[in-house]
Amino acid sequence: MKKLITTCLLCLAPLTASLAEDGKYHDGDVVLDEAMVPPYDLPPVLVTSEGKAVKTPEEWFNVRRPQILSLFGNLIYGIVPSPELPIQTTFEVLKTDSGFMGGRATRKDVKIKFANARGSADMTILVFTPNAAVKPSPAILQLSFANTKDDGHDVHPEKPGFLRNGIPLSEMLQRGFGYVVVSQGALVRHNEVEFQSGIHPLFYRTNQSFPKANEWGCIAAIAWSASRALDYLETDRDIDARRVAILGHSKMGKTTLWAAAQDQRFALAISAQSGCAGAALWKRNYGENMEKMVTRFPYWLCRNAWKFVRNEDDLPVDQHMLLACIAPRPVYVHSGVDDTWADPRGEYLGAYHASEVYRLLGKKGLTSETSPPVGEAIIQSDVGYHNRPGGHSIELFDWLKFLEFAEYHLVKK
Repeated sequence: MKKLITTCLLCLAPLTASLAEDGKYHDGDVVLDEAMVPPYDLPPVLVTSEGKAVKTPEEWFNVRRPQILSLFGNLIYGIVPSPELPIQTTFEVLKTDSGFMGGRATRKDVKIKFANARGSADMTILVFTPNAAVKPSPAILQLSFANTKDDGHDVHPEKPGFLRNGIPLSEMLQRGFGYVVVSQGALVRHNEVEFQSGIHPLFYRTNQSFPKANEWGCIAAIAWSASRALDYLETDRDIDARRVAILGHSKMGKTTLWAAAQDQRFALAISAQSGCAGAALWKRNYGENMEKMVTRFPYWLCRNAWKFVRNEDDLPVDQHMLLACIAPRPVYVHSGVDDTWADPRGEYLGAYHASEVYRLLGKKGLTSETSPPVGEAIIQSDVGYHNRPGGHSIELFDWLKFLEFAEYHLVKK
């Protein structure tokens, strides 16, 4: 197996060995100047693969949307294969604390286990629900970098209303929201290269020991885990599973969009500074690009994605089409001015170009190709956005805008 992995990684070596023909980026260099963005053409989101214009919601849902999801699955993120052996899923509430945060919330630690004859894997999710709110509550499901088994989700000893890892839980409770934590490392390692443990072996077919070129990498596996958490929430009477917003930052922002596009049970998606393979457009080649992603994190995407290194123009999809697949459910994109690696302008344009599908479905999208002023949030729209001063992080300002957007769409409307 180690020999196979070494061979696969060596296959990437030529991708970083020479200057690209257009001179725009090469090993150790990326475009970080708007004037250097190459001319590009986006694939039309409302034209089928057969060249037919999509003019009705029925044509979108029955023809174009499935085409787009198939392309993203097979070429970018990887599909989840059908397991050769049936997988049994069980839920177990490990412990319940009804006095969490001074009695304002109830915390449940829930184990979700998957098993078949090939092995087993499990994930622990955390579910916080407001004790004072009318049940069942809407919830924010966060795809988190934090391990659910450490103390980061305990009450912060010096910051009332916050968890140790800085999550403003009190603000969510006050607005009547529950909070659900799904750890990114529960079923697959952050930068997995072997796929011999975790969830993948349960899906292998006879004599298979590694995902096929079009099968799921790390991001797709985490997206799958989010849907399994939602399976549990459908059984929890304290959470309204029809009003669950999925949220993620950076790598988890990319995962959030792929999870929400595939699983229409998620009522709303919030993608924070997701950049390349998230909300930003591939064809701008600004900041992180396909080359940088697959050389640093070779299996976040499926292996087929490697074919598009320095060939992003050949991609039959771009990220505005992924955001469009979330429609008509609300989607919110967040950028940071100094987060140039994630391409704030490209993130906005991804949301802007997705908006034509929202309009086709009778929803409100972004109307101007010009990015809004820094610090100004677009909330009362089915496609929301803000760009704030600062770098690659989620600040309290961002959380307040996320909650305002979720509250507007899931509570007040």
